[in-house]
Amino acid sequence: MQQETIERKQNVTKKDISKTYNEFKEFEGKQYTGMKVGRSHKWYYDKGEWKEKKITPDKWKFTYDVTKRRAGHVPEGSGVPVGTEYHWYILAHQNVKKPDANNYTTSMTGLKYKLGQKRDEKDKWSTTDNAQRVRLIQILQELIAQLKNEMIGAAKN
Repeated sequence: MQQETIERKQNVTKKDISKTYNEFKEFEGKQYTGMKVGRSHKWYYDKGEWKEKKITPDKWKFTYDVTKRRAGHVPEGSGVPVGTEYHWYILAHQNVKKPDANNYTTSMTGLKYKLGQKRDEKDKWSTTDNAQRVRLIQILQELIAQLKNEMIGAAKN
């Protein structure tokens, strides 16, 4: 009897997670759907392909293509529909060390910002190319202001 109660509670919890994913939430006065702010995912990346080309002495253009896989399983009924696409802008620090002649270890820490998404059943992105550019400019301006404030704070210390 006690085992049935535990199983029933676990099933209710799973249903609540999947139900809440698509509910409207609010963050800083704006509504959104999807995973709740503060939650996290863990992913594994397959062997990917990183290509880069030197543009100037300290500027490189790169592409990176890989499949990423969820470390666990998505709760049944939650998540975006299969076929959904995203446009993210990533700002990151890449730290690299050369341990031997042919290898580099690399780690990245940073932020990623959603500029747009396209649901599988839609032909259009959630925002226009121009609106995505406007949002990206806003993100970069906010970062510049933050870096300037950090410099002023460091100079005072």
